[in-house]
Amino acid sequence: MVIISYNVNGIRAALRKEFTTWLSQAQPDVVCLQEIKASPDQFDESVFHELGYHYCYWYPAQKKGYSGVAILSKVEPNNVSYGTGVDYMDFEGRNIRADFDEVSVMSLYLPSGTNIKRLEFKLEYMADFQHYINELKETHPNLVICGDYNICHEAIDIHDPVRLKNVSGFLPVERAWMSQFIESGFTDSFRYLNEDKIQYSWWSYRANARANNKGWRLDYHMVSQPLQEKIKRAVILPEAYHSDHCPILVELTNL
Repeated sequence: MVIISYNVNGIRAALRKEFTTWLSQAQPDVVCLQEIKASPDQFDESVFHELGYHYCYWYPAQKKGYSGVAILSKVEPNNVSYGTGVDYMDFEGRNIRADFDEVSVMSLYLPSGTNIKRLEFKLEYMADFQHYINELKETHPNLVICGDYNICHEAIDIHDPVRLKNVSGFLPVERAWMSQFIESGFTDSFRYLNEDKIQYSWWSYRANARANNKGWRLDYHMVSQPLQEKIKRAVILPEAYHSDHCPILVELTNL
């Protein structure tokens, strides 16, 4: 199974930038999208059906033009779960999960901590999300949690770890949460296969950051421990230019 995760920063904007042309070449089995910023009545879903993604599940935020996640699949899942059951999390459309025979795939969009109020929200969200996942693993042990975590885990994951150490996304409390999340039974698939590789998945639109590769690795495929040995490939795809993020890919074998 090949899974691509992509924060598209607006599905309608990505479609105008020939996202489907790129997707027709990439051809993953499952696509996890974040920050779709639209409901399905605002764009033409059939363009994905034409590429073989006959099963499209959208979970927009209640606030128009904000957040939202989706999963597109070539194979029909056994079950699709929208949200977590925690109201304040689900209001913003940040979690959707598709259960297949051998693996459950989640598209996740963690909040950013752009100010004190949102940072407090983010920290509460992360704590409650960890609790939710701990319970979920009891019934769904084979989990791949794909998406924009809005956290750089280690210094290697950010272009200027010294200057940015007090900026949300690289705060010690956020990095510590990521460490304990991994320790709770997950593998950062990219770092598992690319121990020393410096590569990013998000760049600011300011100061020509992408051209200068002044980026952050915010996007992850977190693979639960029972699936770790099945990770065949985990790569970042910076050649895709539909968003301020780029897609990431993981391939699982022998499912």
